[in-house]
Amino acid sequence: MDTMCNKPRKQILAIISFLFLSFIFSANNVSAADGAKIFKQNCAVCHSLGTNKLTGPGLAGIATRAPGDEWLKKWIKNNVELRKSGDAYAVKVFNDNNQVPMSAFEFLSDEELTALVEYIKAPPVETPKGNSGATGDVAAAVPAEQGMNPLALLIGVIVFLIVIVAVLRGVRFSLKNLQNEKQGLPLEEAVGPWTELKSWMSVNKTKTGLVILFIVGGLSSAGWYALKGIGIYEGYHPTQPIAFNHKLHAGDNAIDCQYCHSTVEKSKTASIPSVNVCMNCHKGISQGPTTGTAEIAKIYEAAGWDPDKGAYTKPERPIQWVKVHNLPDFVFFSHQQHVKVGKQDCANCHGDLKTMTTAQQVKPLTMAWCIECHNKTEVPGMKDNPYYESLHKKLAEKYKDQPITVAKMGGIECAKCHY
Repeated sequence: MDTMCNKPRKQILAIISFLFLSFIFSANNVSAADGAKIFKQNCAVCHSLGTNKLTGPGLAGIATRAPGDEWLKKWIKNNVELRKSGDAYAVKVFNDNNQVPMSAFEFLSDEELTALVEYIKAPPVETPKGNSGATGDVAAAVPAEQGMNPLALLIGVIVFLIVIVAVLRGVRFSLKNLQNEKQGLPLEEAVGPWTELKSWMSVNKTKTGLVILFIVGGLSSAGWYALKGIGIYEGYHPTQPIAFNHKLHAGDNAIDCQYCHSTVEKSKTASIPSVNVCMNCHKGISQGPTTGTAEIAKIYEAAGWDPDKGAYTKPERPIQWVKVHNLPDFVFFSHQQHVKVGKQDCANCHGDLKTMTTAQQVKPLTMAWCIECHNKTEVPGMKDNPYYESLHKKLAEKYKDQPITVAKMGGIECAKCHY
């Protein structure tokens, strides 16, 4: 009888174990093939999902331009090899983009490449959190994390296992008493799960130790990744005292960023324009196309301007702007080096502000993100600059036909940013 009772229990346990493992592995596969996450980690530094050109061209409509999905996967995996094979379209793309080679991503698996290509062809359009004024293009530029939440997965697995254990305990207790009743033996009294667990732990000390070690390791790993996220505010979109519309000014009216951020090529900081810069235009423009007079009236209040009298008759009041992009105090960053010397587009770090209303943070600004950019970004203008002539010759001999990136010039040395 006991053997017969044990047999179905073992079969049930085997089925449950199989379903549990299948669930875990399928969840891992979904996570591995997360096109949005792959794009953010490897492509978003150089490419937008719209029509705007960053370091590389915008990817909108790529499905109609490229020869096909397999071609796209070959191009992403190793575009240099594809060009050397004589592929005419690969050579054309290379020439159309100033012959700047794209990084190779040979470490991506076929599943990851497929997920990435599908995501680029049809990215989801989501409304960003925060102010409701941002457009769908911004949401496309900041793809939300896809896939299953690891914490929700863990909680679900724990609840599932607790239910299964409770059911199996009840089945075992019922079968055991049924056997005792048939054999004329006294029935067992029900004991609490904690008492039974302590009894099992005292008998199976090795297994108990392994389970505790596994739990401690899992919690330590989760804690480590939680601590890594402290201070990373990707998607941060604060409400500003004046809802300055970047799309209207920099996008629709094509006002150059440097008209307001005038020190970006001359200083470490890009500078926040004074209200007097706003008044250069808004002395004569008192009503906007989207907010009417409400926001411009705040500019007048800060400047002390009386639009009826056409004179500064009131006291000035500073505008308490909320800083969006913050770096730790121990990090050195110079806008001049990146914009003037490195010829980097503002959108590479700040996102495409021409499609935003109030600014928001679209890049993580972590050290890993900066190092990744330095590893991939080629130093511009070395061949035409006498200052680099000797250095370029040495680097060209050392790296042969490879592009000279910022990292190869010492751009990832600790003292470059921390001193």
